[in-house]
Amino acid sequence: MEKKQPYERTEHSRFPDGFRILQGKQEFITYVDHSSIRIWPSDTAGHYDNHMHSAVEVILPQQGVAVYHLPDRIYRVEPGQVLFVPSGCSHALTETDDTVRYLLLFEPNPLYSLQDMPKISAVTQNPVYLAEPNELQSRVRELLMQTVNSYFQREPMWNTRCYSYLLQAYALLGKQYLLSSSAPQPAAVRRSIDPEIMNSAITFIGEHYMKDISLEDVALFTGFSKYYFSRIFKEFTGIAFSDYLAVKRVNAAADLLIRTNHSIRKITNEVGFGSVATFNRVFRAHKNCTPSQFRAIYGIAAP
Repeated sequence: MEKKQPYERTEHSRFPDGFRILQGKQEFITYVDHSSIRIWPSDTAGHYDNHMHSAVEVILPQQGVAVYHLPDRIYRVEPGQVLFVPSGCSHALTETDDTVRYLLLFEPNPLYSLQDMPKISAVTQNPVYLAEPNELQSRVRELLMQTVNSYFQREPMWNTRCYSYLLQAYALLGKQYLLSSSAPQPAAVRRSIDPEIMNSAITFIGEHYMKDISLEDVALFTGFSKYYFSRIFKEFTGIAFSDYLAVKRVNAAADLLIRTNHSIRKITNEVGFGSVATFNRVFRAHKNCTPSQFRAIYGIAAP
């Protein structure tokens, strides 16, 4: 049998308070004080080749220009503007010599677990570029700067306070998206199914994802056929039921890998995967690393 090659990490010192861990093009963000957010200020030009990470990346230029190469287009982010790079999005960054900026990186799990976030999947899963000076840009930038201030003040509960500002920013972006003419009209969904029923289904999934639930189980709970429910669920959330359930379980597993020293097998059972092999495969598909590798970087080493 061919011997498997060990998992290799390359650590590159980058900032006084942290470093970057790269595995190929996958970057793993390191966080301080058991938090899930990191903010890097810089007043020197930087260049970062194409890479991706599970963290959402937000840049706030104060001076100079940050040029992002994303799959959909090139973004020139100037002072006053804001760019959100979604989790798992491949990107490269080049900054001009006079650059002064804040770079925010945070794990989106605490935000994405909220029930109404699936409604704005177009916001959370795609780049958001606030280029034009307006009230939305001003308010979101203000909330992001409050996040920066809380991060560096390090007062008690600073991580939660930072997320409270991020949550407000996403609430504003989501509201704007849902009210815009380009967004799918909620009325079209309401004609097919009462949103309260779909919210109840999402609650049901949140309470039972750790069990062996299926599309049929949730459809039965709502009183619809699995085929009809499958279509309406994707229309309502923007994601297929199987993908939604997988993300729910992977995010729960990631949290346990960070906070506990439970064995991989125990976590497999706790989050509803049928086998360790399936857990490893699905986790790797979403996080670009195995559960053991994820724990080695972020969490408590298993006994």
